[in-house]
Amino acid sequence: MSKNKELFVTAFALFSMFFGAGNLLLPPLLGFQTTDQWLWVAIGFMITAVVIPIIGILAHARLQGSMYDFGKKVSPLFSSVFCVIIYIISVTIPSPRTAAATHEISIFPNFGTSALLTSTIYFALVLVFVLNRSKILNFIGKFLTPLIVLILLAIIGIGLSMPHEAVTAVDLNMSPLVIGLKEGYQTFDAIGAIVIGGVIIISLNLKGHDSFEEKKKLIAKSGWIAGFGLFAIYAGLILLGSYFSSEVAIEATMSGDMKRAALLRGISLATLGNIGTAFLSVLVALACFTTAVGITTGTADYFKGLLNNSKEAYAITAIVACLIGILVGQLDFHYIIIVAVPVLKFIYPIAIVLIFLNVAPQKLATPLAFRTVVFVTFIFGVLDMFAHFFPENPFLTTLRQVIPLGQLDFAWVLPSILAFIGVVAYQQSK
Repeated sequence: MSKNKELFVTAFALFSMFFGAGNLLLPPLLGFQTTDQWLWVAIGFMITAVVIPIIGILAHARLQGSMYDFGKKVSPLFSSVFCVIIYIISVTIPSPRTAAATHEISIFPNFGTSALLTSTIYFALVLVFVLNRSKILNFIGKFLTPLIVLILLAIIGIGLSMPHEAVTAVDLNMSPLVIGLKEGYQTFDAIGAIVIGGVIIISLNLKGHDSFEEKKKLIAKSGWIAGFGLFAIYAGLILLGSYFSSEVAIEATMSGDMKRAALLRGISLATLGNIGTAFLSVLVALACFTTAVGITTGTADYFKGLLNNSKEAYAITAIVACLIGILVGQLDFHYIIIVAVPVLKFIYPIAIVLIFLNVAPQKLATPLAFRTVVFVTFIFGVLDMFAHFFPENPFLTTLRQVIPLGQLDFAWVLPSILAFIGVVAYQQSK
C-alpha cells in the first residue's frame, strides 16, 4: 500500500471511530436551537469535540504506547486503575449505547423488532470484526468510512443548497460559545481519543511499522486529516440545523435525544425525500458500529497486553465485552445516558488533563506535575459528580457558585491550570 493511501485509510478509520451516534445527533439540534448564532456555537463545539480529541491522538503519536502510558507518570498503580475504569466504562456505557441508538433510530422504526434481537445481531457482528483484528483498520478506512462520509455530504450539500425560510433570531440564556463548549464536552471524545489512539498504534504495529518516527508522522498526519473531516462535518450539521430551524417541527415534550433524532429524520426527509429515511438508518447504524468496534478492540488489546500478549485473553475480553453490550444495549437509549453522565463527570476531566500533560514539554510535565494536577482535577471532578446527584444541596450549590465555571460543570478547569502553573513555578525556582 502506498504511503498516501495508507495515510488516508488510517485517517478515515480514525474519523469513523470518533464519529458515533452522539456526534451525528448533537450538532443539528445545536444549530436548530441557536439559529442565527450558530457560528459561535460551532466554535465552542469544535474546541471540546474536535481540538481536544485530536490533541489526544497527537499525544498517542508522541507516546506510541497504550493508555497505561498516559498515566504512568502519576504512578503505575494509578495508571492501571485508571485504564481498568476507562475500559469498564467504555464497554458498559458508550459501546452498548451505540446498539441502543441503532435500534431506536435505524431498526425499530423500519422493522419493529425487539431491542434484544437488535443488540444480539449487532454485537455478534462487532465480535466478528474484533476477532479479525489485523483487518479492522483497512476495512473501516477503505469501505465503511467512505460510505458514512458520502451519505453525510449528500444530506449536508443538498440541505444547504435548498431555498430556506429566513432564520428567526432567538434569545439564549447562555453565551452561544459556552453552549457549544458544553455540548462538545458531552461527546466525551477525549476518552475516545485515548482508547482509539491505542487501537491505531497496535494496528500499525501489526502491519509491520517498526520505525518510531515513521509511525509518529503517520499518526499525527492522520489525526489532523480526521480532525479536519470532523470539523467540516460538524460545521455543516450545525449550519444545517440552523437552516431548518423554521421548517422542521419538533414536539417540546420530547426528551433531548428524541428531539435530536426527530430533527435529523426531518432534515433527511426534506433533503433526500422518502429515501432519506433509509439513508439515515444506514448512516446511524454505520456510525454506531465503527465506534463499537473501536471500543471493543481497544479494550481487548489492553487486556491482551496486560496478560503477556495472550491471544486467549484478547478473545475472552472481546466476547465478554460483546455479551455486556447485548445485555445493556437492549435498554432504553435515554436511560443509558442518564447512568453515564455522573460516572463520566469525575473521570472525564482526568482524561483531558492527562492528554494535555502528555503533549506538554517534558521539562514542564514532570511526575510531580502529573501527580499534583491529576489529584486536583480528581477532587473537583468528584465535586461535579456529587453536585449531579445532590443538585439541591446548599453547600455544593454555594461552592459551585464560588468556583469559577463551577455552575457549568467545569469547576476543575481553573484549579487544574493553577496547580500546573504552581508546580512549574516551584520547579523553576529550585
